[in-house]
Amino acid sequence: MKQFKVAIIGATGMVGQRFSLLLENHPWFKVVALAASPRSAGKPYKEAVGAKWAMTSPIPKNMEDLVVMDATADVEKIASMVDFVFCAVDMKKDEIKALEEAYAKAECPVISNNSAHRGTPDVPMIIPEINPEHSEVIDAQRKRLGTKRGFIAVKSNCSLQSYVPALHPLMADFKVTKVLACTYQAISGAGKTFDTFPDIIDNVIPFIGGEEEKSELEPLKIWGKVADGKIVNATSPAITTQCLRVPVSDGHTAAVFVSFDKKPSKEEILERWKEFKGIPQALELPSAPKQFLNYFEEDNRPQAKLDRNLEGGMAVSIGRLREDSQYDYKFVCLSHNTLRGAAGGAVLMAELLAAKGYLG
Repeated sequence: MKQFKVAIIGATGMVGQRFSLLLENHPWFKVVALAASPRSAGKPYKEAVGAKWAMTSPIPKNMEDLVVMDATADVEKIASMVDFVFCAVDMKKDEIKALEEAYAKAECPVISNNSAHRGTPDVPMIIPEINPEHSEVIDAQRKRLGTKRGFIAVKSNCSLQSYVPALHPLMADFKVTKVLACTYQAISGAGKTFDTFPDIIDNVIPFIGGEEEKSELEPLKIWGKVADGKIVNATSPAITTQCLRVPVSDGHTAAVFVSFDKKPSKEEILERWKEFKGIPQALELPSAPKQFLNYFEEDNRPQAKLDRNLEGGMAVSIGRLREDSQYDYKFVCLSHNTLRGAAGGAVLMAELLAAKGYLG
């Protein structure tokens, strides 16, 4: 695979910081530009981030002296320097839409961590192991945008990436009919640390704006089909969610209740989880976990503190599968929200799109 030149748009935020660490020694992608808001532009990265650096590892040496560019004013300049960009900006939704389309129309593909374009019918929202075929809609998007190379691809909401992967291998043979998912979400999902979010200490906050709507609707796009140049959402299963913010640094946990048209045995479910692999595993993409879904037999697993970093934070952990009195089964899932759920998932999607030839 050739080496691609990339930029991180929104490099000073928490997800942007995570991107910088993941790309520091990436075999395919080399960061040559960083961009953020006008107040950070013109400063070396280490100065622009300063005390906001929230990662446990230090700022990458090969990026600390890169001068941060203006994400909005320098679109054309950045597009001329790179093969594609990773985007994780903190802006209003309409501003994000406009910014991402500006990069795409400058013939620069955009791999986005933002939610602004998740509902756009010809923008693929890809979990690489689950719906890689949605990349086929890119040709239609390019036609709409009037581009040859430029397009936008997005990753899904971070919380549903804990439980949608566990449901997916059960869909075809057993037909999932309804799902209840309660997610217990880490503070890094809000771009916070315990130092910057003292209200969460000794507390649970039972509301995260927009999160429940995303968790109920986005899986239907992920399980949808490409038809007539757009993604047509699936009509089932019926999904209802509750999303709570909890005092955990990293790792979103989900308590999942599920019913089927054809109820499987517990052994059949465990077998599907153990055997499930996707295109990232078949292609041995650099960021792909070898075992995507991991089941723990212990009653007290998975735990965020113990299991969030499994396979570099790119695997999904599952436990406590048992029959339920109201639904057919219930179980618990866990994924690392800024790795699999955010920057890592976007990097894996970029690897998939590179392998499929969409990044040039």
